[in-house]
Amino acid sequence: MSGQNGDSSHRRLIGPLLPASGASGVVVHRGWVVAEWGNPDRPEMLFSGTKSIVSTVAGLAFDQKLIDVHAPVADTVDHPIFTTDAAREMTWHHLLQQTSQWQGELWGKPTWVDAQSRREGTEPQGGPPGSGWAYNDVRVNLLCLALTALFRRPLPSILREQVFDQLGASTSWAWHGYSNSVIEVSGSGVPVVSGGAHWGGGIWISANDLALLGQLYLRRGRWAGRQLVSESWIDRSWQPCELNPDYGYLWWLNDRQRVQPDAPASGRCARGNLGRHLLWIDPERDLVVASHWTDDIGELVADVSAAVSVDDPPSR
Repeated sequence: MSGQNGDSSHRRLIGPLLPASGASGVVVHRGWVVAEWGNPDRPEMLFSGTKSIVSTVAGLAFDQKLIDVHAPVADTVDHPIFTTDAAREMTWHHLLQQTSQWQGELWGKPTWVDAQSRREGTEPQGGPPGSGWAYNDVRVNLLCLALTALFRRPLPSILREQVFDQLGASTSWAWHGYSNSVIEVSGSGVPVVSGGAHWGGGIWISANDLALLGQLYLRRGRWAGRQLVSESWIDRSWQPCELNPDYGYLWWLNDRQRVQPDAPASGRCARGNLGRHLLWIDPERDLVVASHWTDDIGELVADVSAAVSVDDPPSR
């Protein structure tokens, strides 16, 4: 919640919260669990780490040829919000890189309320799509709306059927939106999930289930003989944004070692709540770290990475 604007009128929660149960996590090296702590089977809020899961769902749409990432969202999504001047030229690529510059209000929360948009190095105000970068939860929620309208179904059902059920994940994870985040599809209300937890909601998931997603990305999207997410999408997801090379398609990239300064540059991650929740993926080391409620996450990732060299033999 720390990224919200000081205006108290927009601090009100409109989505559910899950009480924290303490630190938990798991380390997976070359497909083997080599360390765990707390209760890695217990779901916890993922906060802004949810954004990388939104990217995964967008990848499913891309792989099914439902979207052209460089085409305007309005070309494929029938919703009034994308017919406005502020949104008409906005592409999927802009939304996925957080360069849309969209100004507006969604579910009662205006874009300007997210204080992260005004941090150093972020966007100039009023520019066209692609002219500035900003980490903005309202705009990620707009992407969730667009994907829901595109699939014409709730995003959790897509993610469950096409990813987590295929990975053999538990049934304990859930993805929530807000009390008012609903769109109409063929005369029926369809709930729209959130891409973070500034106002509640987002993904609630255990460290073990989160680690399965990390292993899927390590395996270049292939699992049990099936290509669940294309290699092309993973490459696009981890391609640095020109306006912020530390960011891809809703994934953080450590190429310049600014995201996790003491960890290898080969790492990619989903992170939330000031880094207390993390899915760390290092393809060079065949390493996944999934962690909840860890205050010294930078030290944890650095120590684990140092203990696992690129040339280490398999753990078992």
